Amino acid sequence: MSLRDALTIPASQITDEAVYRERRRLLAALALSPALGLSGCAGAEAPPPPGARPASPEQLKAGFRTDETLTTYADITGYNNFYEFGTGKGDPSAAAKTLRLSPWTVAVGGECAKPGKLALEDLIKGLAPQERVYRLRCVEGWSMVIPWLGVPLGEVLKRFEPSSKAKYVAFTTLADRQQMPGIAYPSINWPYREGLRIDEAMHPLALLATGLYGKPLPQQNGAPLRLVVPWKYGFKSIKSIVAINFVERRPATAWNSLQPEEYGFFSNVNPNVDHPRWSQKTERRIAGSGSKLFAERIPTRLFNGYGEQVASLYAGMNLKTWF
Repeated sequence: MSLRDALTIPASQITDEAVYRERRRLLAALALSPALGLSGCAGAEAPPPPGARPASPEQLKAGFRTDETLTTYADITGYNNFYEFGTGKGDPSAAAKTLRLSPWTVAVGGECAKPGKLALEDLIKGLAPQERVYRLRCVEGWSMVIPWLGVPLGEVLKRFEPSSKAKYVAFTTLADRQQMPGIAYPSINWPYREGLRIDEAMHPLALLATGLYGKPLPQQNGAPLRLVVPWKYGFKSIKSIVAINFVERRPATAWNSLQPEEYGFFSNVNPNVDHPRWSQKTERRIAGSGSKLFAERIPTRLFNGYGEQVASLYAGMNLKTWF
């Protein structure tokens, strides 16, 4: 099945969230009972979405999975920021249906040997989708646990053979006033732009997401292609990407350009560096079926808990200066 086909799957063929969760629970139970094995499942219902199985010790150590409670599909898709469709948390889910997902192309250029403008299917062709269960920490002080589907960003970037001048990777979101009503308001200098240092972009945890909960990515969550960088605040995970450029100098990014004293370029999750208007020491974990407003507050961890995997990227840097 092509990605284009996957984005138009009939509702009757989409895995229900309850079924998805039950499959994970069943597989976990089977994993603890070697005598049962999985051979007895032959002829049973179709297998779970790619990667939908309990986390192995190796996956946990690499940071690719967490056993924390998943945020519900309804909360992930109904409570988010996507200013191109409005500034309220419910605006994207209400307005983003106007976003056309096909055809979708991504222009890749700059300091690389093989620039080009590719259909999304060709951009990720040959790369098997992987499930990554990541924590997402918003700079506003709330967090989720999301089962993404996608491909490693670094594997995609390598195909374009970046040169030695490629010190950073710059990303750009679609900006179409007809499809995105929020662009009529100058809350941000459109189009939305973000960037990573090249070594950050090549890190195994950096993901180009095309889906979540085993389903194609919804429009309000950045369909059909978004960045996920789990050790950084959520606004770094740019949505609905239409351009990727390899550049020599640090690129201008949307929030950093608008309010540099509040939103640093690196934007690594750091409980020791407060936002000028609120503390970053704790977060509201939106998981289960509890109220979003009164969700449990938990301590925020440096690098969102991915320090073992990414702290070496910032060795010698003062994280209070380079925030």
